[in-house]
Amino acid sequence: IQYRSSSNEDRLTVMLNRKQFLKTGFLGAIPLAGIGCTNVNKFTGSKPVVIATWNTAIKANEAAWKILENEGYALDAVEAGVRVEEDDPMNMSVGYGGRPDREGIVSLDACIMDDKGECGAVVFLQNYKNPISVARKVMEETPHIMLAGKGAQQFAKDQGFEEMDLLTPKAKEAWEKWLENGKYEPEVNIENHDTIGMLALDAEGRLSGACTTSGAAWKMHGRVGDSPLIGAGLFVDPEIGAACATRLGEEVVKTAGSALIVEMMRQGYSPEEACKIAVDRIISRNKRNGTSLKNTQVGYLALNKDGAFGAYSIQEGFTYAVYNADGNRKMDSEFRS
Repeated sequence: IQYRSSSNEDRLTVMLNRKQFLKTGFLGAIPLAGIGCTNVNKFTGSKPVVIATWNTAIKANEAAWKILENEGYALDAVEAGVRVEEDDPMNMSVGYGGRPDREGIVSLDACIMDDKGECGAVVFLQNYKNPISVARKVMEETPHIMLAGKGAQQFAKDQGFEEMDLLTPKAKEAWEKWLENGKYEPEVNIENHDTIGMLALDAEGRLSGACTTSGAAWKMHGRVGDSPLIGAGLFVDPEIGAACATRLGEEVVKTAGSALIVEMMRQGYSPEEACKIAVDRIISRNKRNGTSLKNTQVGYLALNKDGAFGAYSIQEGFTYAVYNADGNRKMDSEFRS
C-alpha cells in the first residue's frame, strides 16, 4: 500500500508493508509523516536559518546570519560562518591554531555542498588556514570533488591563497606536553568544541552546508576523518535536507552518517528522529562487535527543506547553536546514553 504524505513540499512517498498495515488497522491511524515515526519537530521550521555544531558556533552563526538576513546565498553564508572559526587561533580544533598530529604538523580537512548538490573537498591540507574556501574553489573551478595533500596545497597556491605556518605557540606547547606521555585516547567532548559543521537555508529555500576541522589531536600523520567526506561528515540533498557530524570521525565514516540522516528525512522522519537513527546505527554496530562506546562521542545535526532542525548524540554534552528569526542561541542535543 502506498501512502503519499503532504507534510513536506516534495510530498514524500511512504511505503506501508502488510505487517505494518495489520498493526495499524486503518489508514486513518497512519502518521502524516510516514510509518514508524512521529515527525514531531521540536523546533518548527522557518527560513532563513543557520545551525552549527558546538558553543563556538555562536560567533560563526553571526557571520552567516549577516548574509542570510539580507537575502543572501546559503553557500556564501556557510563559508563565511565556518571561516570565523578557521581564523580563530583560540579554537584548537579548526584551522589556524588547530592541534597538530603526533609529528607536530597541522593538517586540515574540509568539504562544502551547495543547493544543487555540487560539492568540493580538501584533505591533508597544510599551510593554508581556510580549507573551506579552498574546497569551494575545488567545487567551482575543477572537474573534481576532492584534492589531497601536496596537490591540494599546490591548488591553493595557484588560487592565490596565503601560505602560512598554522602551528601557533599555544598549540605547539600543548603538543610538547602531550609528547611527555605520547598516548592517544579519544575524548568525549573537548572544551565544547571540535569540528565545525554548519547548515543553512536561505530566504529563497536554498540549502548548503560546510564542514571543517584540523582533525583529531595527536592523530597519526596522514589520518583523515569524516569531515571532508561527502556522505559522512556532510551531506546535502537540495530537495530534502542536510546533515553534518562531529567528534569521532571513524564511527561516522563506518555508518555513512550524514547520508543516512538525509535518507531518513526523505522517508518522513523529523531531523531529530533521523539523527537518532544514525546514532543508534553506530551503537548497534559496536554492540554486534562487542565494542564499548564509553569514551566515544558522535553528534549529528540536521536541517530539513522546511527549516525545521534537530540534533542527537551518543553521549551528553554535545551543544550546538541556531540562528533564525528567534535569534542566535546555544542549545543542548538529546543524547542516547
